[in-house]
Amino acid sequence: MRTVFALCLAALTGIAIASDARADALKDAITADTPRLTALYRALHAAPELSFMEVQTSRRLVRELDGLGFTVTPGVGGTGVVAVMRNGPGPVLLIRTDMDALPVKEATGLPYASAVIGRTIEGVSQPVMHACGHDIHMSSWIGTARQLSAARARWSGTLVMIAQPAEELVGGARGMLADGLYTRFPHPTHALAFHDDAGLPAGKIGWTAGYVMANVDSVELTVRGVSGHGAAPHLTKDPVLLAARIIDGLQPLISRETDPQGAAVVTVGSIHGGTAPNLTPDEVKLQITLRSYGDAERRRLIDGVRRVAAGEATVMGLPADRMPIVTVPDAGANATLNTPAFARRIAALFVARFGEGRVVEQAPKMVSEDFSEYGRADPRIQSLMFMVGATPQSVWDAAGGDVTRVPGLHSSKFVPDAAPTIATAVEAMSVAAMDVLARG
Repeated sequence: MRTVFALCLAALTGIAIASDARADALKDAITADTPRLTALYRALHAAPELSFMEVQTSRRLVRELDGLGFTVTPGVGGTGVVAVMRNGPGPVLLIRTDMDALPVKEATGLPYASAVIGRTIEGVSQPVMHACGHDIHMSSWIGTARQLSAARARWSGTLVMIAQPAEELVGGARGMLADGLYTRFPHPTHALAFHDDAGLPAGKIGWTAGYVMANVDSVELTVRGVSGHGAAPHLTKDPVLLAARIIDGLQPLISRETDPQGAAVVTVGSIHGGTAPNLTPDEVKLQITLRSYGDAERRRLIDGVRRVAAGEATVMGLPADRMPIVTVPDAGANATLNTPAFARRIAALFVARFGEGRVVEQAPKMVSEDFSEYGRADPRIQSLMFMVGATPQSVWDAAGGDVTRVPGLHSSKFVPDAAPTIATAVEAMSVAAMDVLARG
């Protein structure tokens, strides 16, 4: 693999040397635009909106696209935006940003910190913050649109830029696809996205060939028993004890049933049951998260939860009509998978462009994303999500590169170094796009 990568790098380096003037022109244009994009980032940061509520955010993005030559359609999949630029024959490239914020009360102390109180789709009032960097994503998306619009003479094909709602609820991509993203608009041959990364200093780029992020399934487990007096346990079937046995029994799904060379997670994040110390309750409720990569591994974990729950209940003598109830909602996140050859090709381009010191090959993460849906809808699409470091270099240096000592994504104290993060993202996305859409 290293030999192939080195050959690709050598070829791309030659291209890069031959196009130094163009490279400098692009960099100069991005440098000139970065203050404006940073101002956009701050405006978006101060006005976050929750999932499926991104009304003003999408309107702002539509305004920012005005005059760039795109045909813009708002309201796709709810608040989603699709902007299409046809520029001759060639591939169809989808570039995606997400728009939604999180129900987090900001604690950064920034002069442009969010003071917004929003309502969730369930109607609950919550403080709202862009704690995952979607404001960085949107600002960079607009910057990329500007650069690609200005460089139309250098590429050929069709550009489909989408602003997606509700990534945090892993529902926005499915909503846009269900609303005809691939039938109402040009069908992509390639798909690109990036995510900011608190685990890298600002200005660095991370990439992965293959799985990038995990499947996520939330399992609801109702452990039933036979209630009674706490002083007469022999007359009851204790669901608290059964829940404890199930929790203990789930651990071998990882320690003894998962390939040591693989990766999976089973976490019991919530347990509720009982109302008094001298009562054995009727039931205990558990909430479990399962994380995996492949579809077979996903099924194994879900089936394993069912098997362990039923087995422990049988051992405790529960009757058939009081067996645990395992519920797995259908809306779990699917693993994000980069097309390996495409990932290596763009990574080699990044190394040639930015230098080896700024480009890092990363291990897959156990967090989730819904960018995967665009590739799963048509496996022929070559797909890539890369990472752009966001932590200020001074913070990174003070922490000695220890990611546990810097505020991470979803933290109320997450503060990306906006200007270098945005500039790097725009440059990386622009050169990747022009590589995909290169004139023959």
